[in-house]
Amino acid sequence: MENNIEIIETLLERTAEYGKSSFELVKLKVLDRTSNEVSSFASHSVVVVIIATFVLFLNLGVAFWIGKLLGEIYLGFFVVCAFYAFVAFVLHFFMRKWLKRILNDYIIRLFTRETNA
Repeated sequence: MENNIEIIETLLERTAEYGKSSFELVKLKVLDRTSNEVSSFASHSVVVVIIATFVLFLNLGVAFWIGKLLGEIYLGFFVVCAFYAFVAFVLHFFMRKWLKRILNDYIIRLFTRETNA
């Protein structure tokens, strides 16, 4: 009878150790995944800010150049604005579903990929 009790106690101790180890493993995996995603986001954010700055100054330059060609600076800004309005119209009415599908697939791949350990 005592032998059975010792076996059950040992089994319970090992089960508790296994539970603690599993919990620690899950915590470490979450920490790894979170740190990986945050560092990816941070590095991508820097690149996006640099590209956005480049595009901003490029648009300003094009607007001033077109304005100079047309004789009035503000007309260049209207032309650039009309270009972006046209692009937004085309994207919204003709390519919205296609862009949505691409973004959905990208997000799913991002969250389901395995991290390189």
